[in-house]
Amino acid sequence: MYVERRGRGTPVLLLHGFGVDHRILLPLEAVFEGAAGEPGWERIYPDLPGFGRTPGRDDVRGSDDVVGELVRFIGAEFGDRPFALVGNSWGGMLARAVAARMPARVLGLCLLCPAIVAERGARDLPPRTVLKQAPELTSSLPATERELYQAEAVVESPADWERFREFVLPGLLAVDEAAARRIEADYGVRLEPGSGRYDGPTLLLTGRQDDIVGYRDTWRVLEDYPRATFAVLDAAGHNAPLERPDVVNPLVADWLRRIRAEAR
Repeated sequence: MYVERRGRGTPVLLLHGFGVDHRILLPLEAVFEGAAGEPGWERIYPDLPGFGRTPGRDDVRGSDDVVGELVRFIGAEFGDRPFALVGNSWGGMLARAVAARMPARVLGLCLLCPAIVAERGARDLPPRTVLKQAPELTSSLPATERELYQAEAVVESPADWERFREFVLPGLLAVDEAAARRIEADYGVRLEPGSGRYDGPTLLLTGRQDDIVGYRDTWRVLEDYPRATFAVLDAAGHNAPLERPDVVNPLVADWLRRIRAEAR
């Protein structure tokens, strides 16, 4: 797998969502490079098979296969070292599965707009809502870029578009479509009954206007995380970390501080 590495210190593995690549999580660098990042975190951003710069493979045919790849990657990358986990959307589903397999190794779990229910038709979703439109902006965009942006934007603005253009759009355009179709056909992760509980410092963050994975399904698993902070952000959709960094970044910083306090 292609991997972007930043910093040194305690490992943090950051897992992107379906259809994008590691770049969607790079805005969190502002947190790691700030005071909350001390005394140091090594950030590992992989492109998962079929996305970004990691080619698809015929033997990776579903999300369980991706979890298997991640378990092997963790063994090779970290050895016996404990590590923290961040998962966004589909990456949140994968992160939950990794934590279920090796809970003693996971220092903390951060789930950003996680996909809790695999089957899209079974998700409890709010209606599609756009709180603010920017027709002068969107009318100036090429058709493909406009369509991709407006499919997810909740508050359209030049600043929001620039974040989408830098951190989301490149991944959307780099997908191995054949590999994505294979994985999507077996999208769910199989967990052993009762294995979903995780007792370490956790952050569950959702968008109130997220019509892709919603927020109510995440609330329903809250009791599996007795050390969790739960947040549902207004004026935020599926890209809440990009749309509301003013709120998301302090919550992620708090999560990192809780991990450090637990270690002490």
